Amino acid sequence: MPRIRCFGLGCILGSVLFLFTCTGAVAGQADELKALVEQGRSKDAYDLGTRHPESLGEPDFDFFFGVAAVNAGHAGEGVLALERYLLRFPANTVARVELARAYFVLGEDVRAREEFQNVLRDQPPPNIQTTVERYLDAIRARESRYQTTASFYLEAGGGIDSNVNGGVGGANINLPVLGNVTVSNAGVRKGDNFTHLAAGGQISHPISPGVAIFGSIGVESKGNSSQTAFDLFNSAVNGGVSYLKDKDLYRVSLSQNTLAVENDRFRTVTGGNFEWNHQLDELQSLQASLLSAKFEYPSANQVRNADYLGGGMTYRRAFVTTPWQPVLSLGGNYAEERNKQQRPDLGRNLSGVRLGLALSPDAKWGLNMGLGYQESKYNGPDALLAVSRRDAYLSYDLSAVYLINRNMSVRGELMLSDNRSNISLYKFTRDVLAVKFRYEFK
Repeated sequence: MPRIRCFGLGCILGSVLFLFTCTGAVAGQADELKALVEQGRSKDAYDLGTRHPESLGEPDFDFFFGVAAVNAGHAGEGVLALERYLLRFPANTVARVELARAYFVLGEDVRAREEFQNVLRDQPPPNIQTTVERYLDAIRARESRYQTTASFYLEAGGGIDSNVNGGVGGANINLPVLGNVTVSNAGVRKGDNFTHLAAGGQISHPISPGVAIFGSIGVESKGNSSQTAFDLFNSAVNGGVSYLKDKDLYRVSLSQNTLAVENDRFRTVTGGNFEWNHQLDELQSLQASLLSAKFEYPSANQVRNADYLGGGMTYRRAFVTTPWQPVLSLGGNYAEERNKQQRPDLGRNLSGVRLGLALSPDAKWGLNMGLGYQESKYNGPDALLAVSRRDAYLSYDLSAVYLINRNMSVRGELMLSDNRSNISLYKFTRDVLAVKFRYEFK
């Protein structure tokens, strides 16, 4: 009997030690997963989790493995892990948001919407509420594939423009053939304060699976405080049809854009556009476009009438597992503007590149910045200066958007530009700083 009792006691103690060791190991693995996820190394966390399938079912392990799986592109596995966790802890708001996000990534919009709305009913903290509302807006945008959607916006703001007329820096310049000349006052750089007003809307209506018709309209005005001769008013209308199949979205549209300066029509652009968007994977996409248009000017400016044909391509890459979730874009374009009035000096070939970066430091904040370069080579010598014009336009833009609530946002914009030319008359620099408030009816 003593031997049996000792043996039994040894088994019990051994079992307890075994369970304690296993529990400690699982806890350690969960801590490792948590550390990797918090460092933005979700792929490493997912790989670690797949090496320990025996830990699935342990709540902390399930939660962090689920988050890592979604971020690493394995949303199906993430859903299973997060659902197991919520069966144990149904009141965990963060876990419910992560599960809803996993449904969203899988394209399960109905289930994602239900989970996001459940989170909102619990009145979560403002940062979580903002995140949820942004996902709901994205779901609403995707729903345009199978139900009619519409939106409308109003925008108002103001700012400072260092060169409202695109004029040269000083009145005294040197030109080919003519030598030293004095530019008239209207052609010299003028800075001013301005107000900005804009409004617009869009609608999309599906007509069959994957096919939808769409349209948009918008107006925008820029009124200067003192340099009213350079006030601008722009109106645009656009409509067409889109076709979505698998990873490809095709859009064909017609548009018209009219620009007025001090209430007088300056130019109308009428054209047709073709776009192709291809999703390489969950993080990468390609966009290509082709535009054919007519540039029409009234009265004395009719000499500038031209046909325009151009195209471009942009590559985008998202880094969702990196802090601030950067989205990098790189694009290039080429176009020909052919003058219709036998004035090759007013026609040109254009080519350019642009590098863009978008950041999301917080659910309520968005940052966008870009660098651009565009070169214009004119098709013939200037009628007066006997030199073919060449321009190089450099630009840098930065904007910050803050979401006040689901409908209202405020945006700060900065644009720095420098147009370099082999003809001094067309050299200028321009800096624009603006703040704009926007209200969207969704």
